Amino acid sequence: MLLVAHPDDAEFSSAGTIARLTNAGKDVTIVQVTSGDKGTPDADVHPETLTQRREAEELEAASRLKVARVEFLRCTDGELTPDLVLREKIVRMIRRHKPDVIISHDPFRPYALHPDHRAVGFAALDSVYPTARDPQYFPEHHAEGLTAHKTAEIWFFNAEHPDLFVDITDVFDRKVDSLKAHLSQVGTDPVVWDRVRDRAREVAAGQAFELAEAYKIVQMRR
Repeated sequence: MLLVAHPDDAEFSSAGTIARLTNAGKDVTIVQVTSGDKGTPDADVHPETLTQRREAEELEAASRLKVARVEFLRCTDGELTPDLVLREKIVRMIRRHKPDVIISHDPFRPYALHPDHRAVGFAALDSVYPTARDPQYFPEHHAEGLTAHKTAEIWFFNAEHPDLFVDITDVFDRKVDSLKAHLSQVGTDPVVWDRVRDRAREVAAGQAFELAEAYKIVQMRR
């Protein structure tokens, strides 16, 4: 499960990893916490219009990566806090889809500038342990058939000290293709793709492959 703040966060951080997972037959879900309704420099665009556009872009990007499903929580962009309200929404998704691994924002990274990224990262960690694991949290879920679930690991992207490097050299074109679906964010300037490649090459420095995405793994206590 990818648990991310805004449309395009999953693709910028992890599209190559997603492509490798779906190539291997893994079931991948993207949980989109906000729909990016404030993510534009255009003051005249109505938030609802932007929401519709960015959700459509995310669905297209996910389709290009063969993601099984996208869940939109539709929280308000820029206003997230890692409280019990957000955790309940996330725990519901964890109990519904029962992921072995959750991939999300590293909230501990120094100078993680966007408050939504920090909020989702912290809420992801707190939702996995102990909230989704223990049935006394949100017992109303049990009445809906959503039972407690133990996720094995969280992989935090954009970590300061990653310890998992995923070779995306052979699937880099699919990463770019998925990002091109986010036209409202990336535009049409080909320089963007040079920057994305440069970043993937920088992440892979010292590895036995050319291009990479990287994560800090946090293993959950059983």
